[in-house]
Amino acid sequence: MTFLVTGATGHIGSLVTHRLIRGGHRPRVFVRDAARARALFGDEVDMHVGDLARPGPALRKALAGSDGVFLLNSGPRLAGRDRVVVQVAVEAGVKHMVKLSTLDVRTGVGTGPWHARGEDAIRQSGMPYTFIQSAAFMSNVLGWAQSIATEGVLRSSTGQGRIAFIHPDDLADVITHALTTGEHIGESLVVTGPEALSYAAMAAKIGAVIGKEVRYEELSDEEAHEAALAYGGGRQYADALVDIWRAIRDGRLTTVSDGVERILGRKPLAFDRWLHQNAEAFQ
Repeated sequence: MTFLVTGATGHIGSLVTHRLIRGGHRPRVFVRDAARARALFGDEVDMHVGDLARPGPALRKALAGSDGVFLLNSGPRLAGRDRVVVQVAVEAGVKHMVKLSTLDVRTGVGTGPWHARGEDAIRQSGMPYTFIQSAAFMSNVLGWAQSIATEGVLRSSTGQGRIAFIHPDDLADVITHALTTGEHIGESLVVTGPEALSYAAMAAKIGAVIGKEVRYEELSDEEAHEAALAYGGGRQYADALVDIWRAIRDGRLTTVSDGVERILGRKPLAFDRWLHQNAEAFQ
């Protein structure tokens, strides 16, 4: 079986690619930065260089002869990119597409509508699919590292609302399982971490591990929006982030699923596990 991984130099895509390699596969990767891909994977992959935002002959070549595709798109225009990729994949005879989506398609919050339109495009194409409807990643917490390391503070507009972030290793394992086994074709798999935690609780856990107090400071939606704009990605992305943080604050994103255990046969990894693996980033 031949598998193509898009977004292979990103955090989740690289984890999936390494898992395929360890499983005895020689994956194809579709990347913008060949040097970065070579540094990550050496000569253990077949490399195709291109950009999903401007697909062309490189994408057709990458998809030709691929049995399964892991599709990772982001940003407000992701639905259009999903549509183009699946159209080319159908023409190429691809048998299965695994899309990393978001749990927020079920609530309409934040980036949820973008992914919902992407899912619809794939369904309408007739391509056999699996949608991974994931909670936010524990690795997103690294965005707090600078303020925690320099000021001992985490600022957010999430109040005391809770969310069950998922460990990237769990997410990569689920994606790889779905891609290589074909056991979940036609399904939308909801995967989360084992426990919904508030940002204040996560800040306290970080402080306990690094040995200093980490305060949680509440932001207004307006203040959070200004901070989100500073992250980059534009106003639409900032709007989506604030919408997600508001939904957390309002208690609308507390879902904890049994998806990881049902799919992989083991409990999902806890936030404490991820934190001990990444504590140095906050010091």
